[in-house]
Amino acid sequence: MTDDGPGPAGRIDRVEAVVRGQVQGVGFRYFVLRRANRLGLVGWVANERDGSVRLVAEGPPEVLDELLALVRGGPPGAWVEEVAVTRMPATDGFDGFTVRASGHRGD
Repeated sequence: MTDDGPGPAGRIDRVEAVVRGQVQGVGFRYFVLRRANRLGLVGWVANERDGSVRLVAEGPPEVLDELLALVRGGPPGAWVEEVAVTRMPATDGFDGFTVRASGHRGD
């Protein structure tokens, strides 16, 4: 029997991350959008009122790790000071990856 699902035993996880530093006004959200789409992840990214960027992504654990590694580097012009990450089970409530309005809360 083979498993055609993503990741180990088809496991899908969720990460919620808050990125702090010089991450607004440098194309950070669209950097995350492009990378998440290339990796086949679903979720969203948004600027926060405090100057941080929040993202929620769902996919195979190893692919989420790839996204987080990219986020820690950021696009040219960004300076990432901190990435606070929370992992949890996926909700499977997304159809794609989008940029959301500032201050967006929840799914």
